Amino acid sequence: MHCSRTAIIRKLSSSCRGVSAIVVGETAGEAATLTLAEHDIIIRAAVEIARRRIRVIAGAGSNSTSQAIEWTRHAEAAGADAVLSVVPYYNKPMQSGIHAHFCAIAASTALPIILHDIPSRTVRGLADETVAQLAESKQFVGLRDATGDVTRPLRLRSRLPSGFRLLSGDDSTALAFIASGGDGCISLTSNVTPELCQTMFSRCRQGQLAHAGYLQGRLAPLTAALAGEHPAALKYALCLLGLMAPNTRLPIVELADPAKAELACVLAEIDSENPANVRENRHGRQQR
Repeated sequence: MHCSRTAIIRKLSSSCRGVSAIVVGETAGEAATLTLAEHDIIIRAAVEIARRRIRVIAGAGSNSTSQAIEWTRHAEAAGADAVLSVVPYYNKPMQSGIHAHFCAIAASTALPIILHDIPSRTVRGLADETVAQLAESKQFVGLRDATGDVTRPLRLRSRLPSGFRLLSGDDSTALAFIASGGDGCISLTSNVTPELCQTMFSRCRQGQLAHAGYLQGRLAPLTAALAGEHPAALKYALCLLGLMAPNTRLPIVELADPAKAELACVLAEIDSENPANVRENRHGRQQR
C-alpha cells in the first residue's frame, strides 16, 4: 500500500498486539504508479519509524526480471528486512520461466524473499511444484497465497522445509487457510482493524473456532467493502480514521459517494460493537 507516514505509525502501534511485520510498496496498493525514488522514500520512512520494533517487508516485484532485481536491490539498500515478490504479471510466463525469474532475484540480494501468488491479478499462478522447488533454497522463506484455495496448506506442508511460512493473502478465506495449517495472513483488512484481525487469527490458532468464526462474521462486511474497489476503498477507510487523504492516482479514482457512505456505515457498525470484547463461555456461545 502507498502508505503515508501517519498510516505507517498507526500500523506500528499494533505491533504490541501480535502483528509481526508491515508491508509497504506492494501490489495491494498503488505500487504500479510509484517511481523508484518514491518507492525508496516509502521504505526508508517505514524503516526509520519501525526502528527494528517490527519487520518491514518491501514489495519489489515486476513482470520484468531486470526491473524486479533493481527494485529488490533498492529495497535492500533502504533497510528492508525482506521483500515480497509477485509472480510476473501480464506476460504469462511458463513455470520454468517463473522459477528462473525468482532465482535471478535471489541471486541479486541477501534479503529473504516471500513469494506472492495472486493469479486474479497476474493471470498465471505459481504451481505447487514451483513453490516446493524454490523452497529448497533457504532464501525463499514464505508464500503469500491469494488464490483463495484453503486446501493449499494441506497439500504443500509436507513438501516444504519446517521454517517456510504459508501466509494467506485473501482476507475472506484467511481463517480457513490458517485452520488448514497456514501460518498467518498478510491482510488488507488489518490496515483498518489490526487488533480485531489479530484477535481472530489468535483465537483460531488456540482452537477457539467459534469465537474466531464470530469475529470473521463481524469483519466480513468490511472485508467485502474493501475488496470491492481496492485500493480506493482502503484509502477512504484510512481517511475516515484520520490517517491519510483519500487521493488516488490514475487510472484509480476515488470512491463514488454511495460507496463512501456504505463504507462509513460498515466502520461505524464495527466500532459500535467492538467484537474484540466478545468472549466464549464454556458451551462455546459468544458473550459480551
